[in-house]
Amino acid sequence: MADMKKLSGGSLRAAGYDEKERRLTVELTSGTFVFERVSPEVWRRFIGASSPWSFFRDNIEEEYVGKRVR
Repeated sequence: MADMKKLSGGSLRAAGYDEKERRLTVELTSGTFVFERVSPEVWRRFIGASSPWSFFRDNIEEEYVGKRVR
């Protein structure tokens, strides 16, 4: 499992990325979701965004299928 980084804004709580597996894990207030085949570039842009919640909604939630794991 990837190291989780705390995030705030919207429903975000934390996120982690496994570069080898290209797997993004996002912890929201509603649960934890895993997104597959996420590029390292998307991860870097997400974690560095001035508004990670907006970036997540626009570039991850709409582009990738998330699987609820918790």
